Amino acid sequence: MRLSRYFLPTLRETPKEAEIVSHRLMLRAGLIRQEAAGIYAWLPLGLRVLEKVNRIIREEQNRSGAIELLMPTIQSADLWRESGRYDAYGKEMLRIRDRQDREMLYGPTNEEMITEIFRAYVRSYKDLPLNLYHIQWKFRDEIRPRFGTMRSREFLMKDAYSFDLDRESARQSYNKMFVAYLRTFSRMGLKAIPMRADTGPIGGDLSHEFIILASTGESEVFGHADYLDFPVPSEDTNFDDHRALQNIVDRWTSLYAATSEMHDPAAFETVPADRRMSARGIEVGHIFYFGTKYSDPMGATVTGPDGQERPVHMGSYGIGPTRLVAAIIEASHDDQGIIWPAAVAPFDVAILNLKSGDAATDAASAELERAFAARGLDVLYDDREERPGAKFATADLIGVPWQVLVGPRSLAEGKVELKHRATGQRELVSLSEAPGRIVSGG
Repeated sequence: MRLSRYFLPTLRETPKEAEIVSHRLMLRAGLIRQEAAGIYAWLPLGLRVLEKVNRIIREEQNRSGAIELLMPTIQSADLWRESGRYDAYGKEMLRIRDRQDREMLYGPTNEEMITEIFRAYVRSYKDLPLNLYHIQWKFRDEIRPRFGTMRSREFLMKDAYSFDLDRESARQSYNKMFVAYLRTFSRMGLKAIPMRADTGPIGGDLSHEFIILASTGESEVFGHADYLDFPVPSEDTNFDDHRALQNIVDRWTSLYAATSEMHDPAAFETVPADRRMSARGIEVGHIFYFGTKYSDPMGATVTGPDGQERPVHMGSYGIGPTRLVAAIIEASHDDQGIIWPAAVAPFDVAILNLKSGDAATDAASAELERAFAARGLDVLYDDREERPGAKFATADLIGVPWQVLVGPRSLAEGKVELKHRATGQRELVSLSEAPGRIVSGG
């Protein structure tokens, strides 16, 4: 992609309405544009990141055995009356009427709809366990949307819903999502710690929030510092080995870790003083087991091995990709801009032609563009007629992991300069050597 033909509306000044780092940088780097309070358009650069985040989420959901579908954004109020949540949910729900005066709503979550889909098709325990997920836009009418996509009214959500015969098998489904979440966040360059959490309006008696530590985090969290060194489950994790999964979950819940709402100061005092961790954190995922909270009132039953009808046990599992993009920036940035982890970066490498219009630098830059593309890399080629300083500033702001600087002086020696965005390290390499030095983060 040549920057002279791309749509990248960067800003030099920090918008006044942006209160936190991620909001400032997402606006300045041209990732998003606010269209109304808490509602954002995702511009081309931001959309590339969002799609890479979604891809990782999908891969790990699929690996765990979850099956993707797509439910609509608009839901019937009748479904929510069946579960008893329509009047209880509060003003965060956007209630609307269609032209036939039917009561509808813009879905804030999908427990009711997925339960309705399940009960329409599944009759026997032989069809269980089942985990269905989708990635879809949601709307919650926050009284005070703020912090950009960290707390917006319209947001993208990956929500999965598990269906099992009983509590024991439901716990196995819960464990699969627990492990899948550890892997998902790790692949995005994040260290997420699962913490006991309040279930809120979703309901249930088992819940964990996945928290990443960031100095700009929205809430205080408490835990054992050893969690920071725990190894993340590997790619070859067997999600059908229930004992192995339980062992992973047991280890990741063996030490103290809690959000401020669930914090127990007395229990925290039992953690060795040198391992006590009190920090700011950002929630990037939330999982729930809530048993028959929805299947009971909505009649979602299956025939068990004994021939008797029984309500299924359910869980729900959420990750907010639009929120996650902001959280990654909060955890990975510097004074110059964003530092994307390689797996979610909008481009793998940026070629900076430091003298556009010069025959030698133009030819070398084009040669590198072709060579990188041939290796399957996402390439951004800054071919604009701009000063080198402006190109440096743009590349640092948008956070592409690798920069290749093509200037007349180094090129006269047959070399280009590689810069690693995260470390700032630079080195001169031959023009032919450069393509092999960079690998895709995806």
